[in-house]
Amino acid sequence: MPLRSRAAALAAFTASIVSLALQSAPGLAAEVPTLPGVATSQLAVTDAVPATSAPDSADQILDQDSAAQADDEVAYPTLAAAVADQSIPSNTDEDMRCLAGAIYFESRGEPLTGQLAVAEVILNRTKSRRFGGSVCDVITQKGQFSFVRGGVMPAAPSNDDWRTAMAVAKVAMKDAWETDASNALYFHHRSTGRAAGQRVASIGNHVFFR
Repeated sequence: MPLRSRAAALAAFTASIVSLALQSAPGLAAEVPTLPGVATSQLAVTDAVPATSAPDSADQILDQDSAAQADDEVAYPTLAAAVADQSIPSNTDEDMRCLAGAIYFESRGEPLTGQLAVAEVILNRTKSRRFGGSVCDVITQKGQFSFVRGGVMPAAPSNDDWRTAMAVAKVAMKDAWETDASNALYFHHRSTGRAAGQRVASIGNHVFFR
């Protein structure tokens, strides 16, 4: 056989061998061992990253709200400690100032429990809806508080008694302490005679009843 013919035959034989080898070579899927009852696609997903919850999830928001409420609910050992712990902002709202005014004009000089009891009477009246819907409405209601003239509260001086009244008002509005008169709706000075309702407490120079 001529040299050229032998070279061509050798090339054809080589090509046939290579073709057979390629046809019998294992594919990619065959290289991945399969387990009984487990799909190959399940075995292929091995590096998935677990999902994480969003930083502002509902559970985290509720936890933050609970923590904020816990900060407001301080257990004070005494009423004096509760009053001393109150900061007095310069921009207090109208109801806070009305309540502090009533405490100041009705009970300054009384023990702290007596001042807080006056505040409790006013706040109880706002809840009953028989005397007015707001603290200021209750206090300026005609004929209820002698220091009110023509439905207008006088201005209180900026002194230690006023600052104490503001702190007591804040304690009362936060419900951080309560007195024996916590359910009273009325009070009067001891010198004015007997109460017309059910007497619930006597604190300082005032008698509280409902």
